[in-house]
Amino acid sequence: MIKLTVNGIEHSLDVAADTPLLWVVRDYLDLKGSKFGCGAGLCGACTMHLNGSPIRTCIMPISAVAGQAITTIEGIGTVDKLSTVQEAWIEHNVPQCGYCQSGQIMSATALLASNAKPNDQDIDNAMSGNICRCGTYPRIKAAIHSVANNNATSNNDLFTNIMEVK
Repeated sequence: MIKLTVNGIEHSLDVAADTPLLWVVRDYLDLKGSKFGCGAGLCGACTMHLNGSPIRTCIMPISAVAGQAITTIEGIGTVDKLSTVQEAWIEHNVPQCGYCQSGQIMSATALLASNAKPNDQDIDNAMSGNICRCGTYPRIKAAIHSVANNNATSNNDLFTNIMEVK
């Protein structure tokens, strides 16, 4: 049995220790927002947070995250209460095909939680592991800047808001 907390809910799972976290979340917990892209941790479509930091879950064995806090895209907002990053994504018309967007949003959320006022270089560095085949990088950067410019909450409030949505 492997125990982990996903979006604030503790789970005990009987899965092979080498099963990637992405497949545990999608297949066992039925949370389908995070996507499989490359399977090598290079594209970022599978990005989730491990204790607040973005990780590539397609290559992360479940045994490596046992007992730790995982946040998925479903954990940062709901249809009725979007996160500020999700609202900015809509405001700036970021998604095209949408496939990479959960990973993009997870990386942007982690960036803004650790750096409420990132500059262009900070954004480029934080988002460099997320590939968008549609090329919406300028919109992604604009959305992140808009959250930073309108951010009336502290860095810790972003993670508090994430954990309030269960």
